[in-house]
Amino acid sequence: MVETLFEDIFTITQKDPDGKKFDRVNRIEARSEQFDMFMLLDINTEIYPMRVKEKFMMVLASTLNLDGTPDTGYFIQGNKKSLADKFEYVMHGKLYRISEEGSGKHVKADIFVSFGGLLMQLRGDPSIAAKFELDQKLFILIRKV
Repeated sequence: MVETLFEDIFTITQKDPDGKKFDRVNRIEARSEQFDMFMLLDINTEIYPMRVKEKFMMVLASTLNLDGTPDTGYFIQGNKKSLADKFEYVMHGKLYRISEEGSGKHVKADIFVSFGGLLMQLRGDPSIAAKFELDQKLFILIRKV
């Protein structure tokens, strides 16, 4: 069974908080229910439209293989089932920065991932950031709930 690195249900609180920058991409701001994480995420809304107050499940995983074996980096077309079959929107990227800010019990960790130029920032509990490594390849999987 595939082990995910992070999963939670998010609610979109704002779209393009700094103004619209690209025709087919929106930056969404969202807050998670279970872990109270904050996320900024660039989404290709021509392919997968999203609206404010909409809820979605987001999963971060290092592989799409259901048996948990590492991803080879190559897509082989066929009838093999994968974690992606359970989601509507999937991107592959690389974690390029992990940082912490604040002190004491107010410390927050930030995880930054680039999905081919579409960026994600995930901010929250530092114990969640401990599961991730710099330069780690990740899949983000999304489906509306």
